[in-house]
Amino acid sequence: MDLMTIVGLVAAFGLMLMAIGQGGGITIFINIPSLIIVVGGTLGTTLVHFPLREIKKTMSVIQKAFKNYSANPTGRISQLVDFAGRARKEGILSLQTVMGDIKDPFFIKGIQMAVDGFEPEALKEMLEREIEYLEERHNKGAEMLNAMGTYAPAMGMIGTLIGLVQMLQTLEDPSTIGPAMAVALLTTFYGAVMANVMFIPMAGKLKVHSQSEILDKSLVVEGLRLILEGENPRIIESKLHAFVSPKLRKSNFK
Repeated sequence: MDLMTIVGLVAAFGLMLMAIGQGGGITIFINIPSLIIVVGGTLGTTLVHFPLREIKKTMSVIQKAFKNYSANPTGRISQLVDFAGRARKEGILSLQTVMGDIKDPFFIKGIQMAVDGFEPEALKEMLEREIEYLEERHNKGAEMLNAMGTYAPAMGMIGTLIGLVQMLQTLEDPSTIGPAMAVALLTTFYGAVMANVMFIPMAGKLKVHSQSEILDKSLVVEGLRLILEGENPRIIESKLHAFVSPKLRKSNFK
């Protein structure tokens, strides 16, 4: 679980509720018709934009915004350099003994392909294609969240227009002006909150996690390719350091 996502959402909603409570009752900000317009309208327009099968596929991807993907490129490079030294001394088949210590299914698959005798370029091509599909799925999830972040304020504006029309049609009855104005203003409020506190920030977090995961997998692909080519572990380390910033580079060799 990505604690910062939860903390951010709780802080944003908590501070808004605190400010609302200081200015009056929270209940005046609860309006069912406004919620129906914004929530129902956003869901409906999302269904129009994306096929149902795509929505089902990307829902699991969107959940990654709440999961903590803690990539450690420095640790991954050290791991690959260690495997390179082992493969050079004992042969590529010796990597079978380390598969039980690895938790990443992608890394396990890559090592299994190396042990099975894949050529370096063939291994790289297959694993990079898998990374491309992963990136595509993540991009679709972020695209869906960004779309919902666009539609929510738009539905809020539609609700505002509905409220204004209702208010203008009943100006002769002052008792109806208040509820109509509440719908007009609260729909805009709900739409802005949903877009700028939930959907758009979650799309950004998903992209950050995606970039981190893709970097980690790219390190695995390049490292395994170099191991299969029989490169010196020092050279492998030097080449893999190009994937990370200089301040994160740590050498296994003294």
